[in-house]
Amino acid sequence: MVDRSNRPSALSASNTSGPQPSVQSDGDKVTATLPTGDSVEVLLYGATVTSWKSSQGRENLWLSSEADLTGKKAVRGGIPVVFPVFGPPPKNHATSKLPQHGFGRISRWEYLGKSSSESGVLSSSAKEGDDAVRLDFGLTPANLSEESKAAWPYDFSLQYSVTLGKDGLQTMLSVRNEGDKPFDFQMLTHTYFAIPDISKVTITGLSGVKYTDKVLDGTEHDSSTPSLRIEGQVDRVYKSLPQDTTSILVDNKPYFDVKRDNLSDTVVWNPWKEGAAAIGDYAPKDGYKKMVCVEAGAVNGWITLEAQDGFEAGQILKSHI
Repeated sequence: MVDRSNRPSALSASNTSGPQPSVQSDGDKVTATLPTGDSVEVLLYGATVTSWKSSQGRENLWLSSEADLTGKKAVRGGIPVVFPVFGPPPKNHATSKLPQHGFGRISRWEYLGKSSSESGVLSSSAKEGDDAVRLDFGLTPANLSEESKAAWPYDFSLQYSVTLGKDGLQTMLSVRNEGDKPFDFQMLTHTYFAIPDISKVTITGLSGVKYTDKVLDGTEHDSSTPSLRIEGQVDRVYKSLPQDTTSILVDNKPYFDVKRDNLSDTVVWNPWKEGAAAIGDYAPKDGYKKMVCVEAGAVNGWITLEAQDGFEAGQILKSHI
């Protein structure tokens, strides 16, 4: 069990009398828009965030033009939810019969409703009239396919909260063990950021720790440089980061911040030319020049959740564009 040190404050009803956020649900996706024009779109399939736009309509997330949004396969792009295993499941483990990245991103979640509040943690310039809206989604064994239930026969409940604020987006996953025996899990938010040119990108906040390099056969290395430039295929797991924020810079200017909340690991991924060519639903094939994944998670080892216990963690994304 990982201690929950700074549980986020619950959203309360807004006291402002000005324009309020609007929320629409069509049975397959939920869209929320703030009075400022900021918006977010979440598919019920995978509770996948497929769009997060700034007040000027600028898209912050990269989504493949060949992404399947029909609920037949995991969405390529946006923010898929990885649970209860990251990557290919290890042999001789309780998750070993699950597909890669588990069932969270390939199950249909329930939309549990919305709540609004005055701007706070998500806005750099909180002021009267700036509102935030939270969308809640739930997943239990009742939502799983028969294959997933058979492969991972634990009694659990998940609540995934997506909170949109001015220039900010918070995603929080609450995991509860509803059964009478412990289970192990990993979790990760697989965020695809849209960037103008990968050659102009540097990523900071990853130094001073060890990372596993999946491109180099899973070998372990020291992260000693203050910044990372993407100049080829990158697939790294940075482990037990002491600082809570990883930043994406473009031309050495802040572009996005990823602040981890109760999570210690960050994955950085870009498939580059070779990797993109090998992924069927990755399009356009030169899209690797316009995206980078910086993913907050708990993927180095396992979180053990005792019977009737809970765990909550997530991320706050800040856009500077």
